[in-house]
Amino acid sequence: MIETVRRPLRLLFVDGNTREQRQAHAGSYGGQSPAESYAAEIAAITPDLVFDICLPADEGANLPDGAGLQSYDGIVLTGSALHIYQLEPAVTRQIELMRAIYASGTPCFGSCWGIQMGSVAAGGTVIANPNGREVGFARRIARTEAGRNHALLAGRPACYDAPAIHLDTIALPPHGTTILASNAYSQVQAAEIRHNGGTFWGVQYHPEFPLRQVASILGRMVPILIAEGFRKDEQGAHAWLEDLRTLDADRGRGDLAWAHGLDREVLEDERRVTELRNFIEHRVKPHASTRGRA
Repeated sequence: MIETVRRPLRLLFVDGNTREQRQAHAGSYGGQSPAESYAAEIAAITPDLVFDICLPADEGANLPDGAGLQSYDGIVLTGSALHIYQLEPAVTRQIELMRAIYASGTPCFGSCWGIQMGSVAAGGTVIANPNGREVGFARRIARTEAGRNHALLAGRPACYDAPAIHLDTIALPPHGTTILASNAYSQVQAAEIRHNGGTFWGVQYHPEFPLRQVASILGRMVPILIAEGFRKDEQGAHAWLEDLRTLDADRGRGDLAWAHGLDREVLEDERRVTELRNFIEHRVKPHASTRGRA
């Protein structure tokens, strides 16, 4: 009898933020960087996980080459406070890394900045959204015909909401893109991109954000929320964020869920992380199996 030894999945988390941005996040979110909090969400899905964190926005960062990228079962790109159309070195290093990820053939998933990076590295265009900022939650995300049968969105209803915080959007998807979901704010809310031998799955929203993380990030954006008309004043902004924190701690608060229009797709952790689970099950584990890692 041949005994199969199960090895842990090995993932690389690519944190798209600069050192200053990571420190700001950690200072308001329990000391965790964006990549660390992202890894914690995926570890809750698949506990047999080991991971590394890559920091390509930092000057002098030690970035993996093609062989290094192929040593991972999957790669995950976080969000970022950067703008991809501002071609500073912190951005261009990440574009080059994403091109190397495509060439490596390693399964890759990205949220928000991640899908923008996957698009630009394959030849697409990202701009500041003329519809304005999408804050707190992306509403009425509708699966396209292609998205109805795609594994990335398996388990999602035809129309759903998800945590989201972004100003920029994909204006021109690259060749090889299949748009899987859209809403009134962004034509590309979920997509598969095939480029240079690699396949990328991504979403413009944040399935990795629990309500407390949404509140934490928006807490640093209160002046923007007021200036752009999302909240009337500081009192109103902080009251909204406190409701989100309360609802995160007590999902039974149906009154708050109703008041803020939040349903089980956002409130139930198992449903919120649908795309992350699908990436692990349909891309990472099969890839690990063919590599003899599982």
